[in-house]
Amino acid sequence: MGRTTQAAVFGSGCFWCTEAIFASLRGVISVMPGYAGGSTLRPTYEQVCTGTTGHAEVVKIEFDPAQITFRNLLEVFFALHDPTTRNRQGADVGEQYRSVILCADEEQQRVAQAYIQELTQTKAFGCPIVTQVAPLTAFYPAESYHQNYYAHHADQPYCQVVISPKLAKLRQKFSTMLK
Repeated sequence: MGRTTQAAVFGSGCFWCTEAIFASLRGVISVMPGYAGGSTLRPTYEQVCTGTTGHAEVVKIEFDPAQITFRNLLEVFFALHDPTTRNRQGADVGEQYRSVILCADEEQQRVAQAYIQELTQTKAFGCPIVTQVAPLTAFYPAESYHQNYYAHHADQPYCQVVISPKLAKLRQKFSTMLK
């Protein structure tokens, strides 16, 4: 009998950051950077960067729900990016950097919306949450040079200034969930 896995698709700014974060979690089998949420078929990185395709930079996370739940993934997702800024994460500006949860099914959509409602009611953030929740219609893997970017380029300035601090926050806040 094989292991049952599920997939989640999140966009929270640059997919290099998001990939490094989720790849660190126990129960996550794989993380694939890519593009989703737009209308252009098989978009390229260059096309998505123009902000005209409607796609966001996202990651597709394959996970084992016996080890980590979709709700756990949402907790990490919301803790490690700013879900209150529309089409922006830090210096990355444009629709392609929006906060988005693209749901595989109605259950994911229900859980995501309920969690956002909970965060709103508890005033977890000082501003309204603008994270888009929508059905996943298509996912396009990013070019190979984007895959495992942090693992291959941890010494690059962007990785040191942007990704490394997020990983430190992950280790501090979610140590029990790490591989």
